[in-house]
Amino acid sequence: MKTIRFSLQEELIRDADELGLLTPEKLAELLRAEIRRVRTDQLFFAADKMAALDGPAMTPEEVEVEIRSQQAAENAART
Repeated sequence: MKTIRFSLQEELIRDADELGLLTPEKLAELLRAEIRRVRTDQLFFAADKMAALDGPAMTPEEVEVEIRSQQAAENAART
């Protein structure tokens, strides 16, 4: 577990506190919801970009090669 500190406007803090939004549990819930929302937006953005591409669709084999290549790059970056 990590502790974070940040500055917010007093009015925002007051309003959030009155609504019970500043508890660790509620902040975690809000962050998880926002992470899901952003990831969903990113997925739809990527799908829209792919749909707009001209040319033939990738075969399942080509998709598998791309996935494995990306995984290898991510693994190499971690080490």
